[in-house]
Amino acid sequence: MIYTCTLNPAIDLFIETDHLKPEVVNRTNSYDIQPNGKGVNVSFILKDLGIDNTALGVGGGFTSKFIEESLQKEGIKTDFTHIEGISRINVFTRVLENDTEFKQVNNGPEVSSQKEAEFLEKVAQIKKGDKLVVSGSFSKGIAPETIVKISQMAKEQDFDLIVDTSYPEVVKTLPQNPYLLKPNNEELASWFDEDGTSDLDTLVKYSKKLIAKGAQNILLSIGSKGALFVNKEQVLYGNAPKIKVVNTACSGDTMLGAFVAGIEQKLSLKDNLKRSIAAASSTASVSGLTDFSDVNVLMDQIKITEMEA
Repeated sequence: MIYTCTLNPAIDLFIETDHLKPEVVNRTNSYDIQPNGKGVNVSFILKDLGIDNTALGVGGGFTSKFIEESLQKEGIKTDFTHIEGISRINVFTRVLENDTEFKQVNNGPEVSSQKEAEFLEKVAQIKKGDKLVVSGSFSKGIAPETIVKISQMAKEQDFDLIVDTSYPEVVKTLPQNPYLLKPNNEELASWFDEDGTSDLDTLVKYSKKLIAKGAQNILLSIGSKGALFVNKEQVLYGNAPKIKVVNTACSGDTMLGAFVAGIEQKLSLKDNLKRSIAAASSTASVSGLTDFSDVNVLMDQIKITEMEA
C-alpha cells in the first residue's frame, strides 16, 4: 500500500482577474476551489494513474472535511487525525493585465503533542514493503524534526520513505536511507548553504552528495529546465516542454505522484521521468491538477539524456 501524508492541508482558492488594484473592489473573471496540500495532490495523481493509496493527514474544521470528502469521492481512503481549529485556505490570484501570479499561503492551526502522537501511531501501523510519501510543510506545533522520527520508523518498520519537504532537517534523515527525496533546485542548494542555482552540473554534484550520505534516489525538479533523476548507478536529465504557465503551485506534487505511480507500474526510469515531467508541465498549464489529456503530446517534446554518474 502507498500512503501519502499531508501535515498542513488546505483549500486553495484560484482567482483570475483583469487587474488587482488597492482599496477598490476588484471583480474577478473566474474562481475555482480545490482541496490541496502536497500529499493530497500526490494522492489524486496516484489515483488518476490507477494506483490505490491511503491519504493520511492532520486537519480540522469544515476545510478538512471538504478535503477528506473530495478524496473519498475519488475512491481514495482517508485516515486523518482530527484537531481543533480550521485547516487553512490559500489564495492564488492570476492578474491578466501584467501576467503575474500572487500566492497567499496561510498558516494552519496548531497541533498539540497529543495529536501529533496520535498521528505517529498511524505511521507505526505501516508495514514492510509499503511506501509513505511525506509532502509539504508541517502545521504549527509539529516540529520539522518530526521528519527524522518518521525516517527512523521507516528504517525500523522496513517501509520506503519518500520525502518532499523543504526543511533542512531532511538532511538528518539520510542515515536512515530514505527511498526517495524530491527537492527542487532552490531547496537542494539551501541544504548545502548555497543560493539557488539551475546549473545542472552543480545540481548533480549536490544530488550525489545526498546519495553518498544515504539517500537511495533523488528526483529533482528544476522549474522550466525540467528535472533530474540521480542514484548510485545513473544520472538522467529531462528538459521541460514549452507551455503557457497558468499556475505552478501543484506541478511538483504532480511530478512526484506520477513518478511514484511509474515505480509501481514498473516503467523504465527514462520513461517514468519523461511522463513525470510531462504531467508536471500539464499541471502548470492549468489552474488545478492535470487530467492527463495532453501528457502524451507533451512527452513528444521531452528528451531524456544520460549524464555521467
